Amino acid sequence: MSWFKRQDNAIQSETERTVRTEGLWVKCPQCGRAIFRAELESNLQVCPHCSYHFKMDARTRIANLLEPGYQLVDMELVSTDPLNFCDLKPYKKRLAEAQAKTGLNDAIVNATGKLGDQDIVISAMEYSFIGGSMGAAVGETIARAVDRCVATRHPLLIISASGGARMMEGIVSLMQLAKISTALGRLADAKVPYISLMTDPTTGGVTASFAMLGDLNIAEPGALIGFAGPRVIEQTIRQKLPEGFQRSEFLLKHGFLDAVVPRRELKPYLQRAFAWMTN
Repeated sequence: MSWFKRQDNAIQSETERTVRTEGLWVKCPQCGRAIFRAELESNLQVCPHCSYHFKMDARTRIANLLEPGYQLVDMELVSTDPLNFCDLKPYKKRLAEAQAKTGLNDAIVNATGKLGDQDIVISAMEYSFIGGSMGAAVGETIARAVDRCVATRHPLLIISASGGARMMEGIVSLMQLAKISTALGRLADAKVPYISLMTDPTTGGVTASFAMLGDLNIAEPGALIGFAGPRVIEQTIRQKLPEGFQRSEFLLKHGFLDAVVPRRELKPYLQRAFAWMTN
């Protein structure tokens, strides 16, 4: 049986084969087909078979929209623990884990740069940071982006991806709704354009404030957008909700959105929109 021990005839175990291929393929949650990860990334995280839009991190979104040479700003802001909150684990520990996981101080990234020939400011939310929840640091970061737009008269783009206000900061997180809405009021008075892009998901206090206050409100295909979740609404009204309820296509049909824009078409769409709004 010495032939069986030869290296070129060794039987490869299922475990070893799995380890060698792990991470190279991604299963689409919508159509169920396997996608080569490199192909998915080259297609802007959109399934080439059914056009399902995978979640995308904030820094990748910014890099895909802005020309080379853009700057990330306001990165120094950090959330505190005003309530000394603890549920299953202390809030301070949740923050530390999210910061280590994402490399960010909080669930938002501000950037300044050019979208084509147009100077703009972007605030992009990071869903991987405690569900993109909005606390004091997120509110202050977006407010600073608005202030920068008022000072420079550069248009503003906010990309939302959030579960809503961060409950671990209590009333402090809820006050960010009023803070950002007031700042956007100043932006509107200054006649500086603001486009709101809603991605999957955009819910809770984020939807109830700045996400729906754009001069132009747009969304990615299939994005979940709403305040309360569908299950909560069904239990409250005791009725079955219609198919596709709270998805971006449903909201567009019923007048809550101005457009649903596929990710591949997003950059040229924004260029045209900002060019028209600033002309």
